[in-house]
Amino acid sequence: MDGARNPSDRSDARLEAQFAFLNEADRLKSVLRATTLVDGSRVENSGEHSWHLALYALVLADQAAPGVNINRVIRMLLIHDLVEIDVGDVPIHAANGLAHGSAETIAAEQRAADRIFELLPSDLRDELRALWEEFEAAQTPDAVFAKSLDRVQPVMANLMSGGGTWTTYNVTAEQLEHRVGVKIARGAPALWDWVKARAATFFP
Repeated sequence: MDGARNPSDRSDARLEAQFAFLNEADRLKSVLRATTLVDGSRVENSGEHSWHLALYALVLADQAAPGVNINRVIRMLLIHDLVEIDVGDVPIHAANGLAHGSAETIAAEQRAADRIFELLPSDLRDELRALWEEFEAAQTPDAVFAKSLDRVQPVMANLMSGGGTWTTYNVTAEQLEHRVGVKIARGAPALWDWVKARAATFFP
């Protein structure tokens, strides 16, 4: 039987594939983001960001719409930025907001997903790749909530660090609403109301 295709098989080949993926994922800790830690002492890395978002989902589960599966949301958030191992962080406010969702960035992330998830045994590859694609599409209730958290965490870092990337990229209130607020409000409207009121002091 093919050990890479049977999840109950604990063969050496399967474990080698699992650890190849896990060792590759360790590289996410070396990808630096534009967002700082909440104390502003240094920028965070994408591994820290992914962990923090999983914790956001756990703690803020009561902000999710009825029927959202928080366990699935946590799983999405743990893997959502793995493609940054190849692509790097593309700040949402960089290049006047045009770089983050550009066709070039999307294509690069798809190529990275092809390479990284292919390291896994086929059953895990298909499962986790589908979960990543679901997050990217942001159409299911689970993915919509996950996206909301992905947008709100950097907002909180900026609030706590004196403006953070809003200052770096000269972000306006309108840009924050369009690039961030709409996505937060879609999955967690009360969260956006809360952070928007606190962000207002940075946008006189």
